[in-house]
Amino acid sequence: MPNIDDIKKYKNIHMIGIGGVSMSGIAAILKNWGFSITGSDCAKSDTINKLNQLGINVTIGHNLEFISNADIVVYSAAIKDDDPEILEAKRLNIPTIERADFLGKLTRCYKDTICISGTHGKTTTTSMVSLCFLEALKDPSIQVGAFLKQLNGNYKVGNSEHFIIEACEYVESFLKFTPKAEVILNIDNDHLDYFKNFDNIKNAFIKYVKLLPNDGMLITNGDDNNCLDLKSYTNAKVITYGITNKHTNFFAVNIVFDNDGFGEFDVYHNDDFFDRIKLSVPGMHNVLNALACIALCCEYGIDNISIKNALLKFTGAHRRFEFKGKINNKCSVYDDYGHHPTEIVATAKSLMNKKYNKSWVIFQPHTYSRTKNLLEDFAKALLNFDNIIIVDIYAAREKNVYGINSQDLVNKIISLGKSAKYIPDFSECVNFVKENVSENDIVMTLGAGTITQVSSMLID
Repeated sequence: MPNIDDIKKYKNIHMIGIGGVSMSGIAAILKNWGFSITGSDCAKSDTINKLNQLGINVTIGHNLEFISNADIVVYSAAIKDDDPEILEAKRLNIPTIERADFLGKLTRCYKDTICISGTHGKTTTTSMVSLCFLEALKDPSIQVGAFLKQLNGNYKVGNSEHFIIEACEYVESFLKFTPKAEVILNIDNDHLDYFKNFDNIKNAFIKYVKLLPNDGMLITNGDDNNCLDLKSYTNAKVITYGITNKHTNFFAVNIVFDNDGFGEFDVYHNDDFFDRIKLSVPGMHNVLNALACIALCCEYGIDNISIKNALLKFTGAHRRFEFKGKINNKCSVYDDYGHHPTEIVATAKSLMNKKYNKSWVIFQPHTYSRTKNLLEDFAKALLNFDNIIIVDIYAAREKNVYGINSQDLVNKIISLGKSAKYIPDFSECVNFVKENVSENDIVMTLGAGTITQVSSMLID
């Protein structure tokens, strides 16, 4: 059982935005430890239904009565200062704490917090690592950023000292955690609305690596020079992995892809043959993600058979190249969360390993700042698809002070010599695709916002 002395004083905990991916997992862990948990959220969801089944009382809307009974109020980053429950907590002098800070407290309850980080691939790799630990019967607690069918959710409450979490660099929230092991998958230009430039992103990762204790462990991508630089900032044990860089502790060779685009490859550990691994997720980027997972799990003494079985069973997290169904039984629809040019290229390359006629992408740009900063990179990445449709930008947390819209992205693609269509209305978009797809085409809905609705509409 983890050591909860540091948070025992908060017997009654109220959580605003409890339906969020991370918040719901925190709530379940706290409930399991015997805390009294209440929550509020703006809308009903399957997650909230699950929390209700655990005996957690959740209000849709606001409930000031919950605040008056709370010893502390935890709120998600999306909650504004003028939220009625936050104002009530301040009025009653009840302490409030942001989700990442509170999750940091939880990481200090466990002797062994394993943080999976990087600009891309966190959810997939966290899922892979989680399944390997489960296969090896290590009974970890888990927090992952998407629904994972083996967990029937996005978290697991375990009773060991292992806590596996996805650690995001946005607003440097991963600096709140106390990791024993870190996996850093890659460092790329993203979240420029916060970081402003690449140097600030790199510096955040340097600060993050410095959090490791001397007896900790850093697993990092040997194909990414920015990741390799990090080893000079820690005294922890450093393990590297790669595909192009063979001067790494773990590397893959003899990589082949089947008709579904799923990889199979030989892994070498310090130049000795480790095993041949078969994946059930597509793309070269997932070979790299699997190598990160293998490197970590080997260091934790997990046997080859458990690792092999777990990776073969992993068919992807929710919205990660997820097969949704078919249109009129003649072409396949996939849905993917990719919302950065690097992720779009990786998704397109995964697609190219499959057998199909023509490819379609329906892309929803995510945030105005990212679209403006990376406009040319987005356009070039989308050229990898045969047919390109762009819908309106998903604002997320932003207002459009950037003077950018989706037509600008369409114009940029056209200027690079390829046709693209701007269709803002989802229903119109669905009708256009259904009227124009051919036998054995592949349609991909792409983006981190509401675009996933289109994939469901296409197959209904």
